[in-house]
Amino acid sequence: MYHRIVCLTEEPTEILYRLGEDRRIVGISGFTVRPARARKEKPKVSAFTSAKIDRILELRPDLVFGFSDIQADIAADLIRRGVEVHIFNHRSVAEILRTVKAIAGLVGCPDKGEQLAAELGEGLEGIRRRAEELPRRPRVYFEEWYDPLISGIRWVSELIELAGGDDCFPEYREGSLAKERIIADPDEVVRRAPDVIIGSWCGRKFRPERVVAREGWSRIPAVANGQLHEIKSALILQPGPAALTDGVGALHRIISDWVQASPH
Repeated sequence: MYHRIVCLTEEPTEILYRLGEDRRIVGISGFTVRPARARKEKPKVSAFTSAKIDRILELRPDLVFGFSDIQADIAADLIRRGVEVHIFNHRSVAEILRTVKAIAGLVGCPDKGEQLAAELGEGLEGIRRRAEELPRRPRVYFEEWYDPLISGIRWVSELIELAGGDDCFPEYREGSLAKERIIADPDEVVRRAPDVIIGSWCGRKFRPERVVAREGWSRIPAVANGQLHEIKSALILQPGPAALTDGVGALHRIISDWVQASPH
């Protein structure tokens, strides 16, 4: 049983709180915003690509949770110091639900993990049913970064479709790394003519005026009709419960509002 856990990213922290197992957490990422009380209750020991290794060791963790190859160097440093590390590498909605159950299993409460995963799944099914009732589906361009242009990662693409839209760049969603999702030619966005543009600039404030000012983009329906929106990164770009609740909910509201505003 693991009693002293450090979470190098937000999603395992949120999952453990949702499971009622937050007492096990002894350190969190400085980027953690969910739940809000975690920032007050737990020491911040890491960013995303860096960590305070000595501080983590002082906390005497018996398990560290991390995410993706981007944290491989941190994991390697901790492993060399004798710390047990589990790096998740989930990229899809199904894998997020699997990760919920895996974390619950690791801390000895698999039943609570199954219950939380089922609850999240039921919420997604409710969104899907409401989306199916919409008379039209907008073409959605999701921009994860602006220089270079980077399209949405797999779980974002899946959630767009579940929420009632069609991802303009579905072929990029299999790219697990940001560099694999670069849109090299900005004119390709113009050619694909999204009805809705959603920006989530990895922690930076989305600037719609920058999008509007791009050469040739005035011809895009989303720009012409003022359909430029922001979803905060903490709600959609963390592969945890937030994306499957508030994130997909925000997507569905944007898409539903577009349906209401668009001519029949």
